[in-house]
Amino acid sequence: MRIIGGRLRGRKLQSFKGSQVRPTADRVREALFNIMGGKAPEASVLDLFSGTGALGIEALSRGASMAVFVDSSVRSLAVLQKNLDHCNLHQCARMIRWDIAKSLNCLRTYPHTFDLVFMDPPYGHGLAALAMEHLLQSRCLASEALLAAEHEALAPPNIESSHLTCIDTRRYGRTGISLFVYHAH
Repeated sequence: MRIIGGRLRGRKLQSFKGSQVRPTADRVREALFNIMGGKAPEASVLDLFSGTGALGIEALSRGASMAVFVDSSVRSLAVLQKNLDHCNLHQCARMIRWDIAKSLNCLRTYPHTFDLVFMDPPYGHGLAALAMEHLLQSRCLASEALLAAEHEALAPPNIESSHLTCIDTRRYGRTGISLFVYHAH
């Protein structure tokens, strides 16, 4: 696994052995950033179910100003810390250990709103839709924020909210990516 674009392009990231964590494939990550165009520069990024941190680190490599990584796994956060160390991204990254399925109250007092949100939850548990509901409750999204949710190709997140509009869904083999825009009313 490597960084696809930006100033850290080609830098290898540490991953996991085994199948408990499923990092976003390089080709899917590249396609996602191509679809988003120039959304990353200067963005405040939130990487939920961050795992190795590949999505947030990719955004930082492409010019995002800061990234917050949230995951409940100590093992994931240890790998993420190694990747942040390897890329020298301490000054613009923050890690939070939190159970996203319960809430995102950890972000309520955070001083920034987020322009770009990535989520790559375990498949088959409805966690992407649940995380979106928690995001709306936490009021941590900037107006017109872009949310990118990875999911099983045939099971996009089902969320009904006047604040979120699905603008694109793509399939890459067994993986799907759905993009949503947040509208503050």
